[in-house]
This record gives sequence, structure tokens and C-alpha cells, in this order.
Amino acid sequence: MLKTVRKGEWFQIIVPEEWEGKTIDEVFRHVWEAPKKLTHLFRMEDKVLVDGSRVNWHLPLSSGSKLQIHLFNEEELQVIPNFFDIDILFEDDHVLVINKPPFLNTHPNDPMTEKNTLINAAAFYLQSKGELRNIRQIHRLDRDTSGAILFAKHPLAGTILDKMLEKREIKRTYIAAVHGLLKRKNGTINAPIGRDRHHGTKRRVSPSGQQAVTQYQVIKEDKNKQLSFVKCWLETGRTHQIRVHLSHLGHPLIGDTLYGGQPIVKRQALHAAKLEFSHPFTQEKVACHAPFTDLSAIFSMINVYNI
Repeated sequence: MLKTVRKGEWFQIIVPEEWEGKTIDEVFRHVWEAPKKLTHLFRMEDKVLVDGSRVNWHLPLSSGSKLQIHLFNEEELQVIPNFFDIDILFEDDHVLVINKPPFLNTHPNDPMTEKNTLINAAAFYLQSKGELRNIRQIHRLDRDTSGAILFAKHPLAGTILDKMLEKREIKRTYIAAVHGLLKRKNGTINAPIGRDRHHGTKRRVSPSGQQAVTQYQVIKEDKNKQLSFVKCWLETGRTHQIRVHLSHLGHPLIGDTLYGGQPIVKRQALHAAKLEFSHPFTQEKVACHAPFTDLSAIFSMINVYNI
């Protein structure tokens, strides 16, 4: 685990033994896998110091040295801050995890006019703490899906987390309530997903679609009501992936009328219950459990802290 500390607008890392002999350029390019443009910006604007001084980015680092990075400068906001209550599951100087309520978009389609999204609320929350930052979402949830969603508080954290998501190093566990009792209690759904040409927003399993892989496990059944609770993990992140895949198995989500579910509840019964990742800088393991904010009649027998 890295030894780190914030000093005003600067973030300080004690160079660990495993970085001995690496250059600053190698840390940015290979350890953090930062893109060339962002790496160039840090170098040209003197945003990286070693022991308080400018150094050559191509000279080897020594373990125990202090690597200082200018991360926490103010930014001109690109969204309209707007107050409403948000449920913070985890926060530090670099990342923010929020329990998104249902019936709320994650980000505005038009940042200049739209303000009733989770990003707008997060921007207000940070502004109220004196942090003028453009928060960056790492993944998304459908408007009517609730649960844990991950944000980065500055560009370097964002690019590291983006790479982690791409390499499937961020684990997202969902709970779905579906119609019927599944014959196979666990398995893998590997079925490509593409657009439904007959419907503007709908997706479908299609041989010409993009690869989509969902792991699932039945965790509880209600034989009287003929419904099942299914835990799902995504290996890919296609639009509506869990909804399409479970409907494809013949077990649409309760409330998901778009994919064959019955309107027993006001939305699809899908919740991002747990989010797990290694911190982009300290490498500490972070696990966030997101309590249900609605659908208590459906999910009352599920404890997210046991997921």
C-alpha cells in the first residue's frame, strides 16, 4: 500500500521500493496508464515535483523520495450545480461513490440547461465543500436502476479508473428480481447484444451485436409468488445488458415492461448492490454496499450487506 498525503492542492506519494529505478514518465505511462495528452499536460505545466523540485521526467526515481503531483486545482464547472440530497457511500480526495436513487439520470444530455441529474447534485455537494471540480463518472446506470455508481474527482483518477474498468478490475454486483424460477441456479450468459431496429431504445440478443457476458447466481426464490432473486456480475457493459440477458433466458425483470416484465412495481427491479475496486493510488481494497431506497416490498428479504 502506498504512503500518501494531501498537502493543499498537491498530492504526495512516498516512492515505494517497487518504483525504484522507474522514471516519472514510466509511472504515468505504465503504472497509471495515463494517456499521452494528459501526461504531456502534467509535464509541460510543471505539475510534478520530486522532493519539492523540478526534475527530469526520464531520470530514475529513488525509493523514499517524495513524488508531489498538483491534482487539486479549481476548475471551471461544466455543469450547473443543483442541490438535492445524495447518499455518499465512500469518498476521499480522489473518488466518490454515490447510491443513485431510481428515476434519475446520471448525467445531463445538455450541460448548459439540464440540472436535475446525479452529476449536478454531486457538483453542488463538492462546491459546498469548497471544491470546484468537474466530477467524472466511470460507469453508468440506467435512469430507473438504483445503486452504487463510481465517480472520479480529478482527471488522473478518472483515467486510472477508466483503465481499471476496461480491464474488468472494478467489480459491480447487481441484484435483480425476476419472474419465474430458473432451472439453472448459476451460470454465464454469453450472448451478443445489438439495437432493436424496430424500437428506438430497446436492445436485443443479436448475432451481429457486440459481445456481452453476464455471470449470474440465484440467491433466493419465492415459489408461491413464482419469482427469483438473481445476483449478477457484468464482464461487459452493454446498454440494458442484465435486462436483455435475463429476458432472453425467459425470466424478465419484475417491472421491466420494455422486456416483458409485469408492472407489479413502478420500475425494473434492478439494483447495483455492491461495488468493489482497488483505490487508484493507495491500492487499498474498497467495497461499498448500497442499501435499497425503494422496492422494499420486493427486496425486503434481501440484505445487501450479505451480498
